[in-house]
Amino acid sequence: MQKNLCLTGCRSLSQLAELPETHQLLRQTCRDYADRELAPIAAKLDKEHVYPAKQVKELGAMGVMAMEVPEELGGAGMDCLAYSLAMEEISRGCASTGVSLYIGPVLKFGTEEQKKQWITPFTTGEKVGCFALSEPGNGSDAGAASTVARQEGEEWVLNGTKAWITNCWDASATGISTFLIPMPHPGLSLGKKEDKLGIRASSTANIILEDCRIPLNNMLGPRGAGFKIAMQTLDSGRIGIASQALGIAQASLDCAADYAHKRTAFGAPIGKLQAIQEAAMAKLAASEAATFCSHQVTKHMNNRGLKHNQSSDQVNVLFVLFCILNQAIQILGGMGYVTDMPAERHYRDARITEIYEGTSEIQRLVIAGQILKEYQS
Repeated sequence: MQKNLCLTGCRSLSQLAELPETHQLLRQTCRDYADRELAPIAAKLDKEHVYPAKQVKELGAMGVMAMEVPEELGGAGMDCLAYSLAMEEISRGCASTGVSLYIGPVLKFGTEEQKKQWITPFTTGEKVGCFALSEPGNGSDAGAASTVARQEGEEWVLNGTKAWITNCWDASATGISTFLIPMPHPGLSLGKKEDKLGIRASSTANIILEDCRIPLNNMLGPRGAGFKIAMQTLDSGRIGIASQALGIAQASLDCAADYAHKRTAFGAPIGKLQAIQEAAMAKLAASEAATFCSHQVTKHMNNRGLKHNQSSDQVNVLFVLFCILNQAIQILGGMGYVTDMPAERHYRDARITEIYEGTSEIQRLVIAGQILKEYQS
């Protein structure tokens, strides 16, 4: 027996019931904001490459920019699951805005003085930071970085170039390896903004360091611990990427469901056609499974720290994401291929989630290596 298609904004009641009341309220607040303030302007931001400064400040005022930051530092004092939920819902409205919802490694590795200086001013959304790791000659192989730092008296002098740095044109500070640099700063310049496939409202460019001098106490963490800090930062960031992917997938579901209700063929809405219903239900089941994976990871991180299963679940989420996006384009048909329909933007925005914070191929290598280690022990 056929049933009418009704998927817009869907989430299973059992899944919502599993969330604490505070997290349910957070999710609904972020969802309402995304629907009201972000979704209506996302296409314009994408087309014009405009950074959503006003909206980021509003999210900061709501506490969304610093979910895991303790209240004494100006944050919301919540947990990793709260961060994941916020990232998912904000990215559902605008993936480019979601990219800004991350404080970075200072919270974990910074001194108390560094936390006050480099976290508190950033919780309001008035300032944003960027994490500079990749270089023109290396991406996935972070250990091959060629940027150098030498000590001269009471200063570090940095030289090198960092590539593909998200938000760098809009940032007020940046972490270079394990160094913190305010922006603008003498000796630091920015390359041209890249004309990208997706998340076009978020800037991406090179950061060029030429005898850039910073105080000795701008080193983040112990000397020589930069690689470890970078890897742990990526581990945490991957939760955000998986959540961003889920938000994009949900937006794609919403778009396809709405179109299926309105578009008619053979004298009836296409949502009543069995083939469309089967595709839509498969998309919904996949989305629910991916969301469950992501939420299990964040709960695991809250309780016991992160292990290889987080990377595994990120790969699962990304695989599901592209199944959903492909099906959405199919349901929309020709309309899914044009810029008048947001599904085209969702498809473009989603592609980066397989690349930044570690490509999907690198994630598979990490998973395989960890599994082999466990069998050997």
